[in-house]
Amino acid sequence: MSTTKTALVTGGGSGIGAAVADRLRSDGYHVATIDLNPSEADFSYVADVTDRAQIDAALADVHAALGPVTILVNAAGRDSFRRFLDISFEDWKRIVDINLHGVFHTIQAVLPDMIEAGWGRIVNISSSSTHSGVPYMSAYVAAKSGVNGLTKSLALEYGPAGITVNAVPPGFIDTPMLRKAETRGNLGDIDATIKATPVRRIGRPEDIAAACAFFVSEEAGYITGQILGVNGGRNT
Repeated sequence: MSTTKTALVTGGGSGIGAAVADRLRSDGYHVATIDLNPSEADFSYVADVTDRAQIDAALADVHAALGPVTILVNAAGRDSFRRFLDISFEDWKRIVDINLHGVFHTIQAVLPDMIEAGWGRIVNISSSSTHSGVPYMSAYVAAKSGVNGLTKSLALEYGPAGITVNAVPPGFIDTPMLRKAETRGNLGDIDATIKATPVRRIGRPEDIAAACAFFVSEEAGYITGQILGVNGGRNT
């Protein structure tokens, strides 16, 4: 029987999720991804994280192909830029469903595997916007703040089971989601943002993947309930 651990990465079709999946593969893990869009990578499953039935079906396929999942990285997400008074409840709920309820679904789906193994690693991608807030992103910031709170609570609840739960709030990262926001004119002056970042560059998805790779490692077993900003020294 293979002793290689199996990781599941949501949002693994592009951006941060794809970088995390690539890094974990290079580190020797079996990796499966879930995304709304199909990927050419092996063990890529099309599923909506807001739909528990789709998550359960994808997880059954992962079990059949790779075995139980003991590593989960929740990278699926969607932003939203809108004046608070202009947000309909349907729009609000959609953003919260993707960014918070999706995390609930995937964690609840894989926890039994981790509990049975007596070992698990969960990493939730949140957002540096939760530190100080961002105008016109209230739904997104609220949902990602919920992810941080969930991370801390689950770390306490499942630490005795050998499971660590941590979060990585990215800063300004060059992803397709960021470029779409730039095209819509939602980001302001990107060059000014880079100049305000102590390391003087935009972040790369690989920067986030490196933090995730550490959190899921054996060496990080005494670290849980932490919110590790990967932001070049700039929180928002």
